[in-house]
Amino acid sequence: MKRFLMLAVVTLAMAGCASNVVTDYNSSVVFGNYSSWAFVNDADSPAFTSLDGTRVRAAIEKELNRKAFRKVPEAEADLMVNWQIVQEERLEQTGLGLGFGFGRGNFGWALSAPPPVREIEEGKLVVELADSTSKEVVWRAVSRRYLNENQSPETRRELIDEVVAEMFSHYPPGLD
Repeated sequence: MKRFLMLAVVTLAMAGCASNVVTDYNSSVVFGNYSSWAFVNDADSPAFTSLDGTRVRAAIEKELNRKAFRKVPEAEADLMVNWQIVQEERLEQTGLGLGFGFGRGNFGWALSAPPPVREIEEGKLVVELADSTSKEVVWRAVSRRYLNENQSPETRRELIDEVVAEMFSHYPPGLD
């Protein structure tokens, strides 16, 4: 019994340590050489910034300011910052399945119906930092937490702030 209890505690502790973001980076880059940044001016983007886009940009700017980076015009930047919210669809079971059965002893028959399923559209945040000279991505972070259409504006802002802060807690790489 003690072994089972210890195993359960260790499993819960490890699950609590699991990160909500995944990062990747170019290990040959010297990240200390970067001191300025700018958002990528994406010609494919719409003529306006979405509500979530404004929240993401503000959160990224806040975190890069915390890292003592200077925001400069695109032509003068060491790092180019690009982000996107990637849409994903997933299926979610809601409610309970129903079933009935009959039998006696070790033998019986049963019928059941699975719980209802609905499709949910969510978005995960991806942030990339690219070297402005080589135009290659040097650091990338992807959120494991999702925005969905049922969240209030305040919940969305808080989630974006938390996710971006966690992403940049892993920058520069190798310090965590």
